[in-house]
Amino acid sequence: MPIARHLHLNLRQARALWRPIQSVAVAFFTALMVWPTAHALEVVFEPVAPDVYAYVGDTEGRTYDNEALNANLGLVITPAGALLIDSGATFQSARKIAQAARRVTQQPIRWVINTGGRDHRWLGNGYFKAQGAEIMAHANGEADMRTRGPQQLRANAPVLRDKQHGTEVVLPTRWLTAPDTRLDLGGVEVQVVHRQGGHSPGDSMVWLPQTGVVFTGDVVYVDRILGMNPVSKTKAWLQSFEALEALNPKVVVPGHGRVTTLAQAQRDTGQLLKALRTHMGQAVEAGTDLNTAVQSFDGTPFQHLKHVDVWLPQLANHTYLEMERE
Repeated sequence: MPIARHLHLNLRQARALWRPIQSVAVAFFTALMVWPTAHALEVVFEPVAPDVYAYVGDTEGRTYDNEALNANLGLVITPAGALLIDSGATFQSARKIAQAARRVTQQPIRWVINTGGRDHRWLGNGYFKAQGAEIMAHANGEADMRTRGPQQLRANAPVLRDKQHGTEVVLPTRWLTAPDTRLDLGGVEVQVVHRQGGHSPGDSMVWLPQTGVVFTGDVVYVDRILGMNPVSKTKAWLQSFEALEALNPKVVVPGHGRVTTLAQAQRDTGQLLKALRTHMGQAVEAGTDLNTAVQSFDGTPFQHLKHVDVWLPQLANHTYLEMERE
């Protein structure tokens, strides 16, 4: 045909040209099929004991999809109302938490306990205060919450964008002052255990002696390596962990990671804190320089923890500098 001769294109050439295009197209659509899709945050409370529930959050960092709710929460149902342990990171996620609570109980959330000063522990307070809940936290965390609350909002803004709308710094309405505070909430005994914090100055644990369940807040990380920030103190953290061991709980709901046992909490958090303080304390005493001390720390027992390669050198560095100041 004249047109075919003019273009010098026959059927064989056309097929040869199509093959690479076809390969690219197949690869492209295959990639679309396996590419991870975004999922809206879904809060679901699962039972861990009679009338005691836990939400297990994402163990990754803060994202738009998880709405910075990358931490665990608790819900305790009493005849007079429900206790929420930690209120989430935003006003909007707090609403989802309340909706999730209504799926397991018709009791209103009457009390909220903030277990620490990280955003996902308390920046949802505004929603529950507007619903009339009493919000409690330890007084040792007040200065930290006042200082870092606005900082955390600014840090989360580029990540959460519209999902942070409506979120404000709303402090607890009741500050606890004792190392151990016993509360009678609707006929259920609740103890708030505080030993000067750890991950943050206000870190506390919520102990339910009738069921043997403890919500540790950021005192315990399992499955993923614990995190530290400028206000973290490993000395106080270890004291908090020793208070947990003294409780000898049946069920441990950690701040991060799956619902677990005391044995795993000891393996993933307690032993790491002890190893860091032992090694860095000896290094400081011997005059070993920071770089050598960090590089010589044996992290082999903790390699099973998520993010260990990124975080462990930073934890070692932080602990050395802390012990140098002690």
